Amino acid sequence: MPAPVAPAPSPGRQRLDKWLWHARMVRTRSAAAALVEAGYVRVNGARVTAAGHLLRPGDVLTLALDRSVRVIQVDGFCDRRGGAQSAAGLFHDLAPRSH
Repeated sequence: MPAPVAPAPSPGRQRLDKWLWHARMVRTRSAAAALVEAGYVRVNGARVTAAGHLLRPGDVLTLALDRSVRVIQVDGFCDRRGGAQSAAGLFHDLAPRSH
């Protein structure tokens, strides 16, 4: 019997770990999954520990990254990881970045 195929996410959704990698918040997708599973990501104020959590446009992410906290809103998705300019189009900052 063939293995069941997981349903593909709808066009307006994307896995959290994949989005974090595409948006260049982390260097690797496995680092994105580890960040989520360690509890350092909140989606709309709720802690998420499943890397496969599906994001929607408008979701607000709170990320604890390297001694700083970023609050960003998801604006869109992409199929491939691109350069920094294309990644910047996937979100916008809701809080000023602390250096």
